[in-house]
Amino acid sequence: MLTQLAIRNIVLIEALDLHFAGGLGVLTGETGAGKSILLDAVGLVLGNRADMGLIRAGADQASATATFEFGILPKAIQTILDDAEIDVEPGEPLIVRRRLKADGGSKAFVNDQPVGVALLREMAGFLVELHGQHDDRGLVNPRGHMRLLDRYAGSNVDAVSAAWAAWRGAEAKLAEAKASIDQAKEDEDLLIAHLAELTELRPIAGEEAQLAGLRSDMQKGERLQGELEELRKIWDGSKSPLALLRSAARKLDRIAQEHPLLSDALASLDRAVVEAGEAEDKLTAAGHSLIHDPVALDEAETRLFELRAAARKHRCDVEALPALMREMRAQLDAIESGEAGVGALEKAARAAGETYLAAARNLHEKRANAALKLDKAVAAELAPLKLDAAKFQTAVEALPEDRWGAAGMDSVEFLISTNPGAPFAPLNKIASGGELSRFILALKVALAEKGGAATVIFDEIDRGVGGAVASAIGDRLARLASGGQLLAVTHSPQVAARGGEHYMIAKSSEGTVTRTSVGLLDADARQEEIARMLSGAEVTPEARAQAVRLLEGV
Repeated sequence: MLTQLAIRNIVLIEALDLHFAGGLGVLTGETGAGKSILLDAVGLVLGNRADMGLIRAGADQASATATFEFGILPKAIQTILDDAEIDVEPGEPLIVRRRLKADGGSKAFVNDQPVGVALLREMAGFLVELHGQHDDRGLVNPRGHMRLLDRYAGSNVDAVSAAWAAWRGAEAKLAEAKASIDQAKEDEDLLIAHLAELTELRPIAGEEAQLAGLRSDMQKGERLQGELEELRKIWDGSKSPLALLRSAARKLDRIAQEHPLLSDALASLDRAVVEAGEAEDKLTAAGHSLIHDPVALDEAETRLFELRAAARKHRCDVEALPALMREMRAQLDAIESGEAGVGALEKAARAAGETYLAAARNLHEKRANAALKLDKAVAAELAPLKLDAAKFQTAVEALPEDRWGAAGMDSVEFLISTNPGAPFAPLNKIASGGELSRFILALKVALAEKGGAATVIFDEIDRGVGGAVASAIGDRLARLASGGQLLAVTHSPQVAARGGEHYMIAKSSEGTVTRTSVGLLDADARQEEIARMLSGAEVTPEARAQAVRLLEGV
Protein backbone atom coordinates (compact mmCIF):
# COMPACT_ATOMS: atom_id res chain seq x y z
CA MET A 1 0.00 0.00 0.00
CA LEU A 2 0.94 3.68 -0.21
CA THR A 3 2.73 4.55 3.03
CA GLN A 4 4.34 7.93 2.23
CA LEU A 5 3.86 10.78 -0.20
CA ALA A 6 6.49 13.52 -0.35
CA ILE A 7 5.73 16.65 -2.38
CA ARG A 8 8.18 19.44 -3.17
CA ASN A 9 7.29 22.71 -4.95
CA ILE A 10 4.11 21.58 -6.67
CA VAL A 11 1.71 24.50 -7.21
CA LEU A 12 0.88 25.81 -3.71
CA ILE A 13 2.77 23.12 -1.81
CA GLU A 14 6.33 24.07 -0.90
CA ALA A 15 7.15 20.93 1.09
CA LEU A 16 4.82 18.24 2.36
CA ASP A 17 5.40 14.78 3.79
CA LEU A 18 2.36 12.60 4.34
CA HIS A 19 2.22 9.19 5.98
CA PHE A 20 -0.67 6.82 5.29
CA ALA A 21 -1.93 3.69 6.99
CA GLY A 22 -4.17 0.90 5.77
CA GLY A 23 -7.94 0.99 5.82
CA LEU A 24 -9.99 4.06 4.89
CA GLY A 25 -8.27 7.43 4.93
CA VAL A 26 -10.28 10.59 4.20
CA LEU A 27 -9.09 13.97 3.01
CA THR A 28 -11.26 17.03 3.59
CA GLY A 29 -10.96 20.78 3.29
CA GLU A 30 -12.70 23.80 1.95
CA THR A 31 -13.23 24.16 -1.79
CA GLY A 32 -10.09 25.53 -3.41
CA ALA A 33 -7.81 24.47 -0.55
CA GLY A 34 -5.72 22.35 -2.89
CA LYS A 35 -7.02 18.78 -2.76
CA SER A 36 -6.42 18.47 -6.50
CA ILE A 37 -2.73 19.19 -5.93
CA LEU A 38 -2.37 15.93 -4.01
CA LEU A 39 -4.03 14.05 -6.86
CA ASP A 40 -1.77 15.81 -9.37
CA ALA A 41 1.26 14.70 -7.34
CA VAL A 42 0.00 11.10 -7.30
CA GLY A 43 -0.65 11.38 -11.04
CA LEU A 44 2.97 12.36 -11.66
CA VAL A 45 4.15 9.26 -9.79
CA LEU A 46 1.81 7.16 -11.97
CA GLY A 47 3.37 8.53 -15.16
CA ASN A 48 0.91 11.26 -16.13
CA ARG A 49 2.01 13.88 -18.63
CA ALA A 50 4.59 16.31 -17.26
CA ASP A 51 2.80 19.65 -16.90
CA MET A 52 5.37 22.36 -16.18
CA GLY A 53 2.54 24.50 -14.82
CA LEU A 54 2.63 22.30 -11.71
CA ILE A 55 6.00 23.74 -10.69
CA ARG A 56 5.57 26.25 -7.86
CA ALA A 57 6.17 29.87 -8.83
CA GLY A 58 9.81 30.81 -8.28
CA ALA A 59 11.06 27.20 -8.03
CA ASP A 60 13.37 25.67 -10.63
CA GLN A 61 12.07 22.15 -10.12
CA ALA A 62 9.34 20.09 -8.47
CA SER A 63 9.09 16.50 -7.35
CA ALA A 64 6.65 13.90 -6.05
CA THR A 65 7.83 10.75 -4.29
CA ALA A 66 5.56 7.86 -3.31
CA THR A 67 6.62 4.96 -1.11
CA PHE A 68 4.77 1.67 -1.40
CA GLU A 69 5.26 -1.23 0.98
CA PHE A 70 4.27 -4.84 0.32
CA GLY A 71 4.59 -8.05 2.25
CA ILE A 72 5.46 -9.69 -1.05
CA LEU A 73 5.90 -7.63 -4.20
CA PRO A 74 2.96 -8.39 -6.55
CA LYS A 75 3.96 -10.72 -9.37
CA ALA A 76 2.85 -8.26 -12.06
CA ILE A 77 5.05 -5.48 -10.64
CA GLN A 78 7.95 -7.89 -10.13
CA THR A 79 7.73 -8.94 -13.78
CA ILE A 80 7.76 -5.32 -14.97
CA LEU A 81 10.78 -4.52 -12.81
CA ASP A 82 12.62 -7.68 -13.87
CA ASP A 83 12.08 -6.83 -17.54
CA ALA A 84 13.52 -3.36 -16.86
CA GLU A 85 16.40 -4.87 -14.84
CA ILE A 86 15.39 -2.93 -11.73
CA ASP A 87 16.45 -4.70 -8.52
CA VAL A 88 14.18 -4.54 -5.47
CA GLU A 89 15.20 -6.69 -2.53
CA PRO A 90 12.51 -8.80 -0.76
CA GLY A 91 10.79 -6.69 1.88
CA GLU A 92 12.32 -3.50 0.51
CA PRO A 93 9.82 -0.65 -0.10
CA LEU A 94 9.13 0.45 -3.65
CA ILE A 95 9.98 4.16 -3.95
CA VAL A 96 8.74 5.89 -7.09
CA ARG A 97 9.93 9.46 -7.73
CA ARG A 98 9.10 11.90 -10.51
CA ARG A 99 10.98 15.17 -10.97
CA LEU A 100 10.02 18.12 -13.18
CA LYS A 101 12.40 20.92 -14.14
CA ALA A 102 11.32 24.42 -15.09
CA ASP A 103 13.30 24.17 -18.33
CA GLY A 104 11.00 21.36 -19.48
CA GLY A 105 12.92 18.29 -18.36
CA SER A 106 11.28 15.33 -16.64
CA LYS A 107 12.95 12.37 -14.95
CA ALA A 108 11.61 9.27 -13.22
CA PHE A 109 13.23 6.94 -10.70
CA VAL A 110 12.35 3.63 -9.03
CA ASN A 111 14.41 3.03 -5.89
CA ASP A 112 16.83 5.69 -7.12
CA GLN A 113 17.36 3.88 -10.42
CA PRO A 114 16.48 6.02 -13.46
CA VAL A 115 13.62 4.66 -15.56
CA GLY A 116 11.41 5.80 -18.42
CA VAL A 117 8.03 7.36 -17.68
CA ALA A 118 6.46 4.54 -19.72
CA LEU A 119 7.54 2.11 -16.98
CA LEU A 120 5.65 4.19 -14.39
CA ARG A 121 2.53 4.01 -16.56
CA GLU A 122 2.98 0.25 -16.88
CA MET A 123 3.11 -0.17 -13.10
CA ALA A 124 0.42 2.42 -12.35
CA GLY A 125 -2.57 0.09 -12.59
CA PHE A 126 -1.02 -2.23 -9.99
CA LEU A 127 -0.05 0.56 -7.57
CA VAL A 128 -2.90 3.04 -7.48
CA GLU A 129 -6.42 2.85 -8.86
CA LEU A 130 -7.62 6.45 -9.15
CA HIS A 131 -11.31 7.21 -9.72
CA GLY A 132 -12.10 10.84 -10.33
CA GLN A 133 -14.78 12.98 -11.92
CA HIS A 134 -13.33 12.51 -15.38
CA ASP A 135 -11.70 9.13 -14.98
CA ASP A 136 -11.01 7.31 -18.24
CA ARG A 137 -9.06 4.45 -16.72
CA GLY A 138 -9.72 1.70 -14.20
CA LEU A 139 -13.25 0.35 -14.21
CA VAL A 140 -14.33 2.79 -16.92
CA ASN A 141 -11.88 1.42 -19.48
CA PRO A 142 -13.56 -1.42 -21.46
CA ARG A 143 -10.19 -3.09 -21.98
CA GLY A 144 -10.20 -4.12 -18.32
CA HIS A 145 -13.81 -5.31 -18.11
CA MET A 146 -13.11 -8.82 -19.36
CA ARG A 147 -10.31 -9.28 -16.83
CA LEU A 148 -12.58 -8.10 -14.01
CA LEU A 149 -15.43 -10.40 -15.05
CA ASP A 150 -13.07 -13.38 -15.37
CA ARG A 151 -11.68 -12.70 -11.91
CA TYR A 152 -15.23 -12.45 -10.56
CA ALA A 153 -16.15 -15.74 -12.26
CA GLY A 154 -12.94 -17.51 -11.27
CA SER A 155 -12.38 -18.39 -14.93
CA ASN A 156 -9.31 -20.28 -16.10
CA VAL A 157 -8.30 -18.00 -18.95
CA ASP A 158 -4.80 -19.53 -19.04
CA ALA A 159 -6.24 -22.77 -20.41
CA VAL A 160 -7.88 -20.87 -23.26
CA SER A 161 -4.68 -18.93 -23.93
CA ALA A 162 -2.66 -22.15 -24.08
CA ALA A 163 -5.24 -23.78 -26.38
CA TRP A 164 -5.19 -20.73 -28.64
CA ALA A 165 -1.39 -20.77 -28.85
CA ALA A 166 -1.42 -24.50 -29.66
CA TRP A 167 -4.07 -24.01 -32.37
CA ARG A 168 -2.23 -21.07 -33.95
CA GLY A 169 1.00 -23.09 -33.89
CA ALA A 170 -0.64 -26.10 -35.54
CA GLU A 171 -2.24 -23.90 -38.21
CA ALA A 172 1.10 -22.20 -38.87
CA LYS A 173 2.85 -25.56 -39.37
CA LEU A 174 0.08 -26.70 -41.71
CA ALA A 175 0.25 -23.50 -43.74
CA GLU A 176 4.03 -23.75 -43.97
CA ALA A 177 3.84 -27.38 -45.17
CA LYS A 178 1.17 -26.58 -47.76
CA ALA A 179 3.12 -23.59 -49.05
CA SER A 180 6.26 -25.70 -49.31
CA ILE A 181 4.47 -28.43 -51.28
CA ASP A 182 2.69 -25.91 -53.53
CA GLN A 183 5.98 -24.26 -54.32
CA ALA A 184 7.61 -27.64 -54.93
CA LYS A 185 4.80 -28.67 -57.27
CA GLU A 186 5.20 -25.47 -59.25
CA ASP A 187 8.88 -26.36 -59.71
CA GLU A 188 8.37 -30.10 -60.16
CA ASP A 189 8.81 -30.28 -63.97
CA LEU A 190 11.88 -28.08 -63.80
CA LEU A 191 13.27 -30.17 -60.96
CA ILE A 192 12.82 -33.37 -62.94
CA ALA A 193 14.58 -31.87 -65.98
CA HIS A 194 17.47 -30.51 -63.94
CA LEU A 195 17.88 -33.75 -62.03
CA ALA A 196 17.93 -35.71 -65.28
CA GLU A 197 20.70 -33.46 -66.63
CA LEU A 198 22.78 -33.82 -63.49
CA THR A 199 22.15 -37.57 -63.29
CA GLU A 200 23.46 -37.94 -66.85
CA LEU A 201 26.43 -35.72 -66.02
CA ARG A 202 27.18 -37.72 -62.82
CA PRO A 203 29.36 -35.13 -61.06
CA ILE A 204 31.78 -36.54 -58.48
CA ALA A 205 33.19 -34.73 -55.48
CA GLY A 206 36.77 -33.56 -56.15
CA GLU A 207 36.47 -34.23 -59.89
CA GLU A 208 37.06 -30.64 -60.98
CA ALA A 209 40.43 -30.40 -59.22
CA GLN A 210 41.49 -33.79 -60.60
CA LEU A 211 40.54 -32.86 -64.17
CA ALA A 212 42.18 -29.46 -63.92
CA GLY A 213 45.45 -31.04 -62.72
CA LEU A 214 45.36 -33.68 -65.49
CA ARG A 215 44.71 -31.08 -68.17
CA SER A 216 47.56 -28.92 -66.86
CA ASP A 217 49.99 -31.85 -66.95
CA MET A 218 49.03 -32.80 -70.51
CA GLN A 219 49.35 -29.20 -71.65
CA LYS A 220 52.84 -29.08 -70.14
CA GLY A 221 53.69 -32.36 -71.87
CA GLU A 222 52.68 -30.83 -75.21
CA ARG A 223 55.08 -27.95 -74.65
CA LEU A 224 57.95 -30.16 -73.39
CA GLN A 225 57.55 -33.01 -75.89
CA GLY A 226 60.68 -32.15 -77.93
CA GLU A 227 62.94 -31.59 -74.95
CA LEU A 228 61.80 -34.84 -73.33
CA GLU A 229 62.53 -36.75 -76.54
CA GLU A 230 66.08 -35.37 -76.65
CA LEU A 231 66.60 -36.33 -73.01
CA ARG A 232 65.26 -39.83 -73.71
CA LYS A 233 67.84 -40.31 -76.47
CA ILE A 234 70.62 -39.18 -74.13
CA TRP A 235 69.64 -41.52 -71.34
CA ASP A 236 68.83 -44.56 -73.48
CA GLY A 237 71.41 -47.03 -74.89
CA SER A 238 74.86 -48.26 -74.02
CA LYS A 239 76.41 -44.81 -74.41
CA SER A 240 74.12 -43.10 -71.93
CA PRO A 241 75.67 -41.16 -69.01
CA LEU A 242 74.44 -43.72 -66.52
CA ALA A 243 75.91 -46.64 -68.54
CA LEU A 244 79.26 -44.86 -68.80
CA LEU A 245 79.28 -44.11 -65.07
CA ARG A 246 78.54 -47.75 -64.24
CA SER A 247 81.29 -48.95 -66.57
CA ALA A 248 83.79 -46.53 -64.98
CA ALA A 249 82.72 -47.70 -61.51
CA ARG A 250 83.36 -51.36 -62.44
CA LYS A 251 86.82 -50.60 -63.75
CA LEU A 252 87.73 -48.46 -60.75
CA ASP A 253 86.46 -51.14 -58.39
CA ARG A 254 89.19 -53.52 -59.65
CA ILE A 255 92.01 -51.18 -58.68
CA ALA A 256 90.49 -49.22 -55.77
CA GLN A 257 92.42 -51.29 -53.17
CA GLU A 258 95.72 -50.07 -54.53
CA HIS A 259 95.50 -46.57 -53.09
CA PRO A 260 93.27 -44.78 -50.54
CA LEU A 261 92.43 -42.00 -52.97
CA LEU A 262 91.19 -44.57 -55.47
CA SER A 263 88.84 -45.91 -52.78
CA ASP A 264 87.54 -42.38 -52.13
CA ALA A 265 87.08 -41.85 -55.85
CA LEU A 266 85.12 -45.11 -56.11
CA ALA A 267 82.83 -44.04 -53.25
CA SER A 268 82.15 -40.73 -55.00
CA LEU A 269 81.55 -42.49 -58.28
CA ASP A 270 79.12 -44.93 -56.61
CA ARG A 271 77.17 -41.96 -55.25
CA ALA A 272 77.10 -40.45 -58.72
CA VAL A 273 75.76 -43.72 -60.13
CA VAL A 274 72.97 -43.73 -57.49
CA GLU A 275 72.09 -40.06 -58.12
CA ALA A 276 72.13 -40.61 -61.87
CA GLY A 277 69.88 -43.66 -61.42
CA GLU A 278 67.40 -41.62 -59.43
CA ALA A 279 67.50 -38.89 -62.04
CA GLU A 280 66.79 -41.45 -64.76
CA ASP A 281 63.81 -42.84 -62.79
CA LYS A 282 62.39 -39.36 -62.30
CA LEU A 283 62.85 -38.46 -65.94
CA THR A 284 61.05 -41.66 -66.89
CA ALA A 285 58.19 -40.92 -64.47
CA ALA A 286 57.93 -37.32 -65.68
CA GLY A 287 57.89 -38.54 -69.24
CA HIS A 288 55.02 -40.88 -68.51
CA SER A 289 53.02 -38.20 -66.68
CA LEU A 290 53.64 -35.58 -69.32
CA ILE A 291 52.73 -37.75 -72.24
CA HIS A 292 50.77 -35.57 -74.65
CA ASP A 293 47.63 -37.47 -75.65
CA PRO A 294 45.47 -35.11 -77.76
CA VAL A 295 42.41 -37.34 -77.34
CA ALA A 296 42.72 -37.55 -73.53
CA LEU A 297 43.32 -33.79 -73.33
CA ASP A 298 40.23 -33.09 -75.39
CA GLU A 299 38.14 -35.44 -73.21
CA ALA A 300 39.38 -33.80 -70.00
CA GLU A 301 38.67 -30.30 -71.32
CA THR A 302 35.20 -31.30 -72.53
CA ARG A 303 34.32 -32.85 -69.17
CA LEU A 304 35.61 -29.82 -67.30
CA PHE A 305 33.58 -27.47 -69.50
CA GLU A 306 30.39 -29.51 -68.95
CA LEU A 307 30.84 -29.49 -65.17
CA ARG A 308 31.52 -25.76 -65.02
CA ALA A 309 28.62 -24.99 -67.38
CA ALA A 310 26.28 -26.95 -65.08
CA ALA A 311 27.63 -25.09 -62.04
CA ARG A 312 27.03 -21.71 -63.74
CA LYS A 313 23.50 -22.77 -64.67
CA HIS A 314 22.67 -23.64 -61.08
CA ARG A 315 24.69 -20.74 -59.62
CA CYS A 316 26.92 -22.86 -57.45
CA ASP A 317 30.46 -24.28 -57.37
CA VAL A 318 31.26 -27.46 -59.30
CA GLU A 319 32.03 -29.08 -55.95
CA ALA A 320 28.39 -28.42 -54.84
CA LEU A 321 26.79 -30.27 -57.79
CA PRO A 322 26.59 -33.69 -56.07
CA ALA A 323 24.88 -32.11 -53.02
CA LEU A 324 22.53 -30.25 -55.37
CA MET A 325 21.52 -33.55 -56.92
CA ARG A 326 20.70 -34.98 -53.48
CA GLU A 327 18.68 -31.87 -52.61
CA MET A 328 16.66 -32.15 -55.83
CA ARG A 329 15.91 -35.80 -55.15
CA ALA A 330 14.78 -34.86 -51.61
CA GLN A 331 12.47 -32.16 -52.96
CA LEU A 332 10.88 -34.60 -55.39
CA ASP A 333 10.53 -37.17 -52.62
CA ALA A 334 8.88 -34.51 -50.45
CA ILE A 335 6.31 -33.87 -53.16
CA GLU A 336 5.46 -37.54 -53.25
CA SER A 337 5.33 -38.02 -49.49
CA GLY A 338 4.10 -34.51 -48.65
CA GLU A 339 0.41 -35.23 -49.00
CA ALA A 340 0.56 -37.77 -46.20
CA GLY A 341 2.41 -35.27 -44.00
CA VAL A 342 -0.12 -32.55 -44.74
CA GLY A 343 -2.91 -34.92 -43.82
CA ALA A 344 -1.35 -35.52 -40.42
CA LEU A 345 -0.88 -31.78 -39.88
CA GLU A 346 -4.49 -31.11 -40.90
CA LYS A 347 -5.65 -33.66 -38.36
CA ALA A 348 -3.50 -32.06 -35.64
CA ALA A 349 -4.80 -28.59 -36.51
CA ARG A 350 -8.42 -29.79 -36.37
CA ALA A 351 -7.81 -31.39 -32.98
CA ALA A 352 -6.16 -28.22 -31.65
CA GLY A 353 -9.06 -26.13 -32.99
CA GLU A 354 -11.60 -28.38 -31.30
CA THR A 355 -9.70 -28.13 -28.01
CA TYR A 356 -9.70 -24.34 -28.27
CA LEU A 357 -13.40 -24.22 -29.15
CA ALA A 358 -14.29 -26.40 -26.19
CA ALA A 359 -12.21 -24.27 -23.79
CA ALA A 360 -13.51 -20.99 -25.26
CA ARG A 361 -17.14 -22.13 -25.14
CA ASN A 362 -16.74 -23.22 -21.55
CA LEU A 363 -15.22 -19.80 -20.78
CA HIS A 364 -18.13 -18.11 -22.56
CA GLU A 365 -20.63 -20.00 -20.41
CA LYS A 366 -18.79 -19.01 -17.24
CA ARG A 367 -18.72 -15.39 -18.33
CA ALA A 368 -22.40 -15.38 -19.24
CA ASN A 369 -23.38 -16.89 -15.89
CA ALA A 370 -21.06 -14.58 -13.96
CA ALA A 371 -22.42 -11.59 -15.89
CA LEU A 372 -25.97 -12.33 -14.68
CA LYS A 373 -24.72 -12.72 -11.13
CA LEU A 374 -22.69 -9.49 -11.32
CA ASP A 375 -25.64 -7.55 -12.78
CA LYS A 376 -27.79 -8.57 -9.79
CA ALA A 377 -25.03 -7.68 -7.33
CA VAL A 378 -24.54 -4.22 -8.86
CA ALA A 379 -28.31 -3.65 -9.06
CA ALA A 380 -28.51 -4.26 -5.32
CA GLU A 381 -26.01 -1.45 -4.75
CA LEU A 382 -27.61 1.18 -7.00
CA ALA A 383 -30.68 2.16 -4.99
CA PRO A 384 -28.77 2.98 -1.75
CA LEU A 385 -26.48 5.16 -3.86
CA LYS A 386 -29.43 7.16 -5.26
CA LEU A 387 -29.17 5.43 -8.63
CA ASP A 388 -32.42 3.50 -8.30
CA ALA A 389 -33.62 4.57 -11.78
CA ALA A 390 -30.44 3.26 -13.37
CA LYS A 391 -29.72 -0.20 -14.67
CA PHE A 392 -26.44 -2.05 -15.11
CA GLN A 393 -25.63 -4.71 -17.66
CA THR A 394 -22.55 -6.79 -18.34
CA ALA A 395 -22.60 -7.34 -22.10
CA VAL A 396 -20.93 -10.60 -23.11
CA GLU A 397 -21.02 -10.72 -26.91
CA ALA A 398 -19.80 -13.52 -29.18
CA LEU A 399 -17.18 -12.33 -31.65
CA PRO A 400 -16.81 -13.40 -35.29
CA GLU A 401 -14.12 -16.03 -35.83
CA ASP A 402 -11.61 -13.55 -37.24
CA ARG A 403 -11.61 -11.78 -33.85
CA TRP A 404 -11.14 -14.83 -31.65
CA GLY A 405 -7.97 -14.85 -29.62
CA ALA A 406 -6.10 -15.89 -26.51
CA ALA A 407 -8.85 -14.39 -24.32
CA GLY A 408 -11.57 -16.41 -26.00
CA MET A 409 -14.33 -15.64 -28.45
CA ASP A 410 -16.14 -12.91 -26.48
CA SER A 411 -16.13 -9.18 -25.94
CA VAL A 412 -17.05 -7.93 -22.49
CA GLU A 413 -18.19 -4.42 -21.60
CA PHE A 414 -20.01 -2.85 -18.65
CA LEU A 415 -23.02 -0.82 -19.79
CA ILE A 416 -25.53 1.39 -17.97
CA SER A 417 -28.90 2.95 -18.56
CA THR A 418 -29.52 5.95 -16.31
CA ASN A 419 -33.21 6.45 -17.05
CA PRO A 420 -36.15 4.06 -17.56
CA GLY A 421 -36.44 3.09 -21.20
CA ALA A 422 -33.07 4.63 -22.13
CA PRO A 423 -30.70 2.42 -24.13
CA PHE A 424 -27.66 0.86 -22.51
CA ALA A 425 -24.36 2.58 -23.27
CA PRO A 426 -20.76 2.56 -21.96
CA LEU A 427 -20.21 3.97 -18.47
CA ASN A 428 -18.28 7.05 -19.52
CA LYS A 429 -20.63 7.95 -22.35
CA ILE A 430 -23.83 8.73 -20.46
CA ALA A 431 -23.02 8.99 -16.74
CA SER A 432 -22.33 12.38 -15.16
CA GLY A 433 -19.27 12.81 -12.95
CA GLY A 434 -21.11 12.08 -9.70
CA GLU A 435 -23.08 9.21 -11.20
CA LEU A 436 -19.96 7.72 -12.71
CA SER A 437 -18.15 7.68 -9.37
CA ARG A 438 -21.13 6.04 -7.67
CA PHE A 439 -21.44 3.46 -10.43
CA ILE A 440 -17.78 2.66 -9.99
CA LEU A 441 -18.27 2.32 -6.25
CA ALA A 442 -21.22 -0.03 -6.80
CA LEU A 443 -19.06 -2.08 -9.17
CA LYS A 444 -16.16 -2.17 -6.73
CA VAL A 445 -18.44 -3.39 -3.94
CA ALA A 446 -20.10 -6.01 -6.16
CA LEU A 447 -16.80 -7.28 -7.50
CA ALA A 448 -15.17 -7.26 -4.07
CA GLU A 449 -12.03 -7.16 -6.16
CA LYS A 450 -8.89 -8.85 -4.92
CA GLY A 451 -5.49 -8.66 -6.50
CA GLY A 452 -6.11 -5.21 -7.99
CA ALA A 453 -4.20 -2.02 -7.28
CA ALA A 454 -2.40 -1.66 -3.97
CA THR A 455 -4.25 1.59 -3.22
CA VAL A 456 -7.63 2.87 -4.38
CA ILE A 457 -8.37 6.61 -4.42
CA PHE A 458 -11.85 8.10 -4.89
CA ASP A 459 -12.03 11.80 -5.69
CA GLU A 460 -15.29 13.44 -4.55
CA ILE A 461 -17.39 10.32 -5.08
CA ASP A 462 -20.06 11.96 -2.88
CA ARG A 463 -20.47 15.06 -5.05
CA GLY A 464 -24.11 16.13 -5.24
CA VAL A 465 -25.43 13.73 -2.61
CA GLY A 466 -26.01 13.85 1.11
CA GLY A 467 -27.89 12.28 3.97
CA ALA A 468 -28.67 8.60 3.58
CA VAL A 469 -26.86 8.35 0.23
CA ALA A 470 -23.69 9.84 1.69
CA SER A 471 -23.95 7.40 4.61
CA ALA A 472 -24.35 4.52 2.16
CA ILE A 473 -21.25 5.70 0.28
CA GLY A 474 -19.27 5.94 3.51
CA ASP A 475 -20.37 2.47 4.56
CA ARG A 476 -19.32 0.97 1.23
CA LEU A 477 -15.98 2.77 1.20
CA ALA A 478 -15.24 1.41 4.67
CA ARG A 479 -16.16 -2.12 3.56
CA LEU A 480 -13.92 -1.85 0.50
CA ALA A 481 -11.04 -0.55 2.61
CA SER A 482 -11.23 -3.49 4.99
CA GLY A 483 -8.05 -5.47 4.59
CA GLY A 484 -6.61 -2.97 2.10
CA GLN A 485 -6.13 0.75 1.60
CA LEU A 486 -8.61 3.28 0.25
CA LEU A 487 -8.25 7.07 0.25
CA ALA A 488 -11.25 9.31 -0.35
CA VAL A 489 -11.27 13.02 -1.08
CA THR A 490 -14.69 14.02 0.25
CA HIS A 491 -17.02 16.91 1.05
CA SER A 492 -19.42 14.68 2.94
CA PRO A 493 -19.31 14.57 6.76
CA GLN A 494 -21.00 11.14 6.64
CA VAL A 495 -18.12 9.79 4.55
CA ALA A 496 -15.47 11.63 6.58
CA ALA A 497 -16.80 10.10 9.79
CA ARG A 498 -16.07 6.60 8.47
CA GLY A 499 -12.38 7.23 7.96
CA GLY A 500 -9.75 5.50 10.04
CA GLU A 501 -7.42 8.44 9.42
CA HIS A 502 -8.57 11.96 8.66
CA TYR A 503 -6.38 14.49 6.83
CA MET A 504 -7.32 18.15 6.51
CA ILE A 505 -6.16 20.21 3.57
CA ALA A 506 -5.90 23.93 4.28
CA LYS A 507 -4.74 27.01 2.39
CA SER A 508 -3.04 29.98 4.03
CA SER A 509 -1.64 33.29 2.80
CA GLU A 510 1.26 35.40 3.99
CA GLY A 511 1.39 38.59 2.02
CA THR A 512 1.52 37.59 -1.64
CA VAL A 513 2.54 34.00 -0.89
CA THR A 514 -0.17 31.33 -0.72
CA ARG A 515 0.57 27.85 0.61
CA THR A 516 -1.34 24.59 0.94
CA SER A 517 -0.76 22.32 3.92
CA VAL A 518 -2.09 18.92 4.95
CA GLY A 519 -2.34 17.71 8.52
CA LEU A 520 -3.42 14.47 10.18
CA LEU A 521 -6.21 15.34 12.63
CA ASP A 522 -6.47 14.06 16.17
CA ALA A 523 -9.86 13.15 17.67
CA ASP A 524 -10.78 16.70 18.77
CA ALA A 525 -9.65 18.35 15.55
CA ARG A 526 -11.45 15.72 13.56
CA GLN A 527 -14.69 16.36 15.42
CA GLU A 528 -14.32 20.08 14.75
CA GLU A 529 -13.66 19.52 11.02
CA ILE A 530 -16.73 17.31 10.62
CA ALA A 531 -18.76 19.96 12.46
CA ARG A 532 -17.44 22.57 9.99
CA MET A 533 -18.49 20.32 7.10
CA LEU A 534 -21.95 20.08 8.62
CA SER A 535 -22.52 23.77 9.33
CA GLY A 536 -20.30 25.74 6.97
CA ALA A 537 -18.14 28.73 7.87
CA GLU A 538 -19.54 29.19 11.41
CA VAL A 539 -19.43 26.02 13.50
CA THR A 540 -22.51 25.82 15.69
CA PRO A 541 -23.07 23.77 18.86
CA GLU A 542 -25.69 21.78 16.96
CA ALA A 543 -23.09 20.91 14.30
CA ARG A 544 -20.63 19.79 16.95
CA ALA A 545 -23.29 17.62 18.55
CA GLN A 546 -24.14 16.12 15.17
CA ALA A 547 -20.45 15.48 14.49
CA VAL A 548 -20.21 13.57 17.78
CA ARG A 549 -23.23 11.47 16.78
CA LEU A 550 -21.72 10.70 13.36
CA LEU A 551 -18.43 9.64 14.87
CA GLU A 552 -20.10 7.56 17.58
CA GLY A 553 -22.40 5.98 15.01
CA VAL A 554 -19.39 4.52 13.27
